[in-house]
Amino acid sequence: MILYKPCHLLNCSDKKLGYSNSNLFTVTTSPPSIKNLKREEQQQKMEWGLISISILGLGICWVLNLVVRSMNSWKYEYKLGEKRHKLPPGDLGFPFIGNMWSFLRAFKSAHPDSFLNSFFTRFGKTGVYKAFMFGNPSVIVTTPEACRKVLNDDQHFKPGWPLATVELIGRKSFVSISYEEHKRLRRITSSPINGHEALTEYIGYIEEIVITTLAKWSRMGEIEFLTQVRKLTFRIIMYIFLSSESEPIMEALEREYSTLNYGVRAMAINLPGFAYHKALKARKRLVAVFQSVIDERRTLKRDGVAIKAKKDMMDALLEVEDDNGRKLTDEEIIDLLVMYLNAGHESSGHTIMWATVLLQNNPEFLQKAKVEQEEVVKKRPAEQKGLTLKEIRQMTYLSQVIDETLRWVTFSLVVFREAISDVKINGYTIPQGWKVLVWFRTCHLDPETWPEPMKFNPSRWDSLVPRAGTFLPFGSGSRLCPGNDLAKLEIAIFLHYFLLNYRLERVNPDCPVQYLPHKRPKDNCLGRVIRI
Repeated sequence: MILYKPCHLLNCSDKKLGYSNSNLFTVTTSPPSIKNLKREEQQQKMEWGLISISILGLGICWVLNLVVRSMNSWKYEYKLGEKRHKLPPGDLGFPFIGNMWSFLRAFKSAHPDSFLNSFFTRFGKTGVYKAFMFGNPSVIVTTPEACRKVLNDDQHFKPGWPLATVELIGRKSFVSISYEEHKRLRRITSSPINGHEALTEYIGYIEEIVITTLAKWSRMGEIEFLTQVRKLTFRIIMYIFLSSESEPIMEALEREYSTLNYGVRAMAINLPGFAYHKALKARKRLVAVFQSVIDERRTLKRDGVAIKAKKDMMDALLEVEDDNGRKLTDEEIIDLLVMYLNAGHESSGHTIMWATVLLQNNPEFLQKAKVEQEEVVKKRPAEQKGLTLKEIRQMTYLSQVIDETLRWVTFSLVVFREAISDVKINGYTIPQGWKVLVWFRTCHLDPETWPEPMKFNPSRWDSLVPRAGTFLPFGSGSRLCPGNDLAKLEIAIFLHYFLLNYRLERVNPDCPVQYLPHKRPKDNCLGRVIRI
């Protein structure tokens, strides 16, 4: 029912408003025209049509997504026959890229653990998950027991690094050679960098470099602390392997290694502008440099020219023979150098930087570590000028600081193996030929083993003996990192002199952290080293 109010009460004839009573009455009482009704009906049909098309489009997208996401499963799982029902839970992702987009998105964000957390949420905490990573069907292992089994079982697992990584590090490096080759080369190359005699020989050189470098930094003002520490550790490893102390050569090589490392964990796209393409070019330049050093050493030796009294790793690699009298080829020597010089400075440099930052952020732990170093100096005989290996091995709390930093940082995110035959882990089958990713980060940040895992707390180690597989900073098994003792020695010597004489004042203490290729502040820890 429509109620009409008399127009004279509405004052509808107000001339100021520009309309009359009769006009208003005509508008409000005229019925809707047939034309308007048809227009509204057509509009409703169009709206329903658009809704139907949208629903249909979403349905098609859902079906296409389901089909596309199933392509990897059809390709890699169905050919396994009945064994496919015993695969771990998981998701092989999209064709070609697999789960790499999710991985890179997570590790380029502030929440890298969101990648594996998505597996935990969808499939439960089974400890093993199928995925498609770095171009291969893979199984990710995340529990200490599973990780330890894979790393220590040379009968069922061999190195399984992606082909793209092998192309960068080298086909004759430790990442790709067989168990027997690895055993032989490890024995040859570990003697100059491990053991009491070798470590004692390097203490004096490392001390001298650390002392002079810290003094230099304190006069430089604002520096990228991480960049400078990496240069320091690279200088040390260059001296041990090549007896080189040339600043221009070291800086040029260190830049090439930085480019190489960005490509190791990038998608393997060999096109100009992409990180992997740049990394391949960096490797070519590194190979050219090392080849020229080999040629020069061989020429000098042939001509009977004595170049130095001290033998370095290059001399050892050129002279060593196996049981059949076979010497190493140039390719083998170069690939070993590429690998050792990279691993020998990157991990030590990042660990030193983070240990320094974490101690500065925790005054209680800083003071405790500093007091221990002061006690070392007080107990030293008057005639003794520098550190000894015995003193370093007695630095109990500093050792805890280093171990806690290694756990907290987890420099090596993952290592790769390949199943030689079908293997059962946690009740699931890992098929022959599938890659296995040993995920160190989950072992080091497991709250059941490490209460408040994201908290830096060296004192947690006071009475702690880590359960097997829960602490793997240098790997495990026959392929344990051969340079772990040298790395810890470098870190301990640096922290000893830094704690006694310097402090770090960061420009951006709240700077965001990036996780690829390694965990670091985005500003490379910009700050000032101040003498105290």
